Amino acid sequence: MSKQEKIVIKKPWYREYAEALFVAAILALIIRTFVVQAFKIPSGSMEDTLLIGDHLLVCKFIYGTDIPFMDKDVFPLTDPERGDVIVFEFPVDEGKPWLERRDFIKRIVGIPGDVIEVRNKQVYVNGVHQDIPQAVHKESTLVLPGSRISPEDQRDFMPPVTVPEGNYFVMGDNRDRSYDSRFWGFVDRRKIKGKAFIKYWSWDREEHMPRLNRIGRLID
Repeated sequence: MSKQEKIVIKKPWYREYAEALFVAAILALIIRTFVVQAFKIPSGSMEDTLLIGDHLLVCKFIYGTDIPFMDKDVFPLTDPERGDVIVFEFPVDEGKPWLERRDFIKRIVGIPGDVIEVRNKQVYVNGVHQDIPQAVHKESTLVLPGSRISPEDQRDFMPPVTVPEGNYFVMGDNRDRSYDSRFWGFVDRRKIKGKAFIKYWSWDREEHMPRLNRIGRLID
């Protein structure tokens, strides 16, 4: 055998497949953690913007990349703004085991320093009435101060609150049927997972068919 000749040992087919799957899994994990993640809408709190059965893509890096073991996001492209539809870790679940923590999706109504108030179902930010076109009210009843369903119920009337630094006030577009910041408080920026930007699939479970008119639509 000459010095130029080399012996090539071909890997077994199962090893090649295993290595390819391992690389694919690592790439998928990196994309899911830092780039984009898919979510499914399980409830009607964001109707009519988002319907039960809508499948979304959420941009993970727009507000900054969450580096493991660091207590901040790095390389943010922009700050969360009023009107953004965000996915976040439900603050009430903090301290629970990882598998029991839930993700919520709501619209940002107040940013740090804003004063938020709800009067007669209407939202006021820094004393100015907010005309949010996506907001809907599907119940005609009005929960008056002093006759609340529970001590935490501030659905239709909420006294002014100031959004703390590094936090956000969020609400569902389906105002009468949303469990949001009116009831449990603010969302820490570190709990925000990303901004929802497109509906890539939608399934009507009552009609048992896809909603073709919603597929590929951007989220306003």
